[in-house]
Amino acid sequence: MKKLNPPQQRAVNTTEGALLLLAGAGSGKTQVITTRIVHLLKDLHVPADNILAVTFTNKAAKEMNARVLGMAGQLAKGIVISTFHSLGVRILRRDIRALGFKPNFSIYTTSDQAGVIRQAVRERDIDPKKIDPDQILWKISGLKNRLIGPKEFTPDRNDPLEIAVAAVYPRYQELLKGFNAIDFDDIIMLSVRMLQNTPAILTHWQEQFRYIMVDEYQDTNASQYLMISLLSKKHGNICVVGDDDQSIYGWRGAEVQNILNFAQDHPGCVTIKLEQNYRSTGAILEAANSVIRNNPVRTDKALWTSGGKGREIDLIVADSEEDEAAKVVEQMIMEQYRDKLSWSDLAILYRSNAQSRAFEEKLRMEQIPYVVIGGQQFYERKEVKDAIAYLKVIDNPDDEASLLRIINFPRRGIGDTTLIKLNQWSMKHNVPLFETLGRVNEIEEVSPSCRKTVLGFHAMMKEVMAGFTSLNMGTQVNTLFNKLRIEDELYRTLNDAKQARKRIENIEQVVNSLAAYEAQTPRATLSAFLERLSLMDEDKPAEDGKEHGTNAVTLMSLHSSKGLEFSHVWLVGMEENLLPHKRSIEEDPTVAEERRLCYVGITRARRYLTISRCMTRRKYGAVEGQKPSRFLAEIPEHLLNGSVGGSEGDAAEPVDLAADFFARMLGE
Repeated sequence: MKKLNPPQQRAVNTTEGALLLLAGAGSGKTQVITTRIVHLLKDLHVPADNILAVTFTNKAAKEMNARVLGMAGQLAKGIVISTFHSLGVRILRRDIRALGFKPNFSIYTTSDQAGVIRQAVRERDIDPKKIDPDQILWKISGLKNRLIGPKEFTPDRNDPLEIAVAAVYPRYQELLKGFNAIDFDDIIMLSVRMLQNTPAILTHWQEQFRYIMVDEYQDTNASQYLMISLLSKKHGNICVVGDDDQSIYGWRGAEVQNILNFAQDHPGCVTIKLEQNYRSTGAILEAANSVIRNNPVRTDKALWTSGGKGREIDLIVADSEEDEAAKVVEQMIMEQYRDKLSWSDLAILYRSNAQSRAFEEKLRMEQIPYVVIGGQQFYERKEVKDAIAYLKVIDNPDDEASLLRIINFPRRGIGDTTLIKLNQWSMKHNVPLFETLGRVNEIEEVSPSCRKTVLGFHAMMKEVMAGFTSLNMGTQVNTLFNKLRIEDELYRTLNDAKQARKRIENIEQVVNSLAAYEAQTPRATLSAFLERLSLMDEDKPAEDGKEHGTNAVTLMSLHSSKGLEFSHVWLVGMEENLLPHKRSIEEDPTVAEERRLCYVGITRARRYLTISRCMTRRKYGAVEGQKPSRFLAEIPEHLLNGSVGGSEGDAAEPVDLAADFFARMLGE
């Protein structure tokens, strides 16, 4: 308790009734939660099994549990510190008989679900070629997260997918029950249903969990909100901890209103703000406060620190994304040398995973180790490999691995059986596979309709190869991808339109990379570009599967960065239509969640923050002017070391990194 500041101590001592703990970034909320639990155990002698603490990740739950055990020892034996889904499983294991299941039910994985949904589709005589079973499953998942069961679902009679869902959903649930299984989405839905419909079960869990704490409350969705409301209703000892300014998961169902309305939903609620920040410098916090206060609906609070102002925020204004990557990595090398840092102290944060491409290329070129968190390396993504495979076949038709990768992407109806026959004929007659495609009429085992499709693909690729030149390669490839209608394919085959858009952005980056290479390289050729990619691939760091903490620069999206912190942060791509993202501007003119995302990015930095933006970016190979982000204009100019571009065509000078570095070295 002596280590806590006055608001933190008050939060620990407020144990009865409803407590809303508004904990700003870096304000020590985990220490407050764990100390509050130990206070209940040691000072108030609350039995451990009467305490429930809920958070969102297994990692956070394990860390919290370890801290409590470290402080309370055996007194903590029996306490429940878990994720929402682990809590749901605990409730279901004890009482799921009330729903007609056995307690040893299985929880089906995605692959298990796929088999069940396909069986239900077959039994309902739905053609999987017309209605994708995966889309049906995706739709069912969304319904369950909104607590809509098969009986409550009313389909749109003009929507074939919804009609199919209405037919399949009840049978899918029947099959799961017959296998004594539930899927991941059932965990919360069935728990809530059981608590709602069986008073004796609800009373049991209410009596067990007399003191409830929920971390990251701003990330709760409708079903999680209802679960906690039911469990805490009897005793009313509910403490929720969160920060509406860090609510950035609306796209996956989180409802920021849950925390904004908490005091209203719980009369007599005590609200305590934790505003003292123990992470960042004064300049970084002033910038974060200046941005977030522009959100129209939020709780009034402002982070502060007793640790001093620190260095101003560096601003880099770059000509292009390649120039941005070069300047960022140049500064990174200087900072790492000057401050004797590990590479793992440094992080590059961006709004879209597609932005990682230019930074990955530059880091590889400089042989700097890096890890990509929350996404694959750019050139390891499936859609990127598919796009590059087209370039490889144009450059070398004998590259049969690449040819096999693209022959049915986008889907053309050339199935595995046809490919096997083509390969067999190719090997038997010692004819290259690409040439075999043009001679498919000689293969009697291939059906006439498939022959026509194969010949069409072969003729298209021959035409592209014959006309391909080393001038305007990016434009030519963009024209090819448009002709292939790859965008339509991704929207059609993916269950999630947002995922489809992300993959389209990644394919766009392939075109941009080729166009940028061509612009920067005299006598550029497709062969040389592909060779460059291959050489970069040889030098790539072996980061796959490694946890954050290895000695490598971290690259991650802003969404993935929440909860983390780094000594030096580069917040890149601070431009309109990127941060805030174009799609978000269209959906919400106030861009409230995008502003919160920017706030999260700024507050990841402990000592130094650099913001960068580009004057131009390539879109499908063509150069387009970029406007500075409105969020950049919301940061007071006296906090910025560099020039803030305020209008289109602004010719602001970027920071002279080398001169700045040596000036600081001499000053120190």
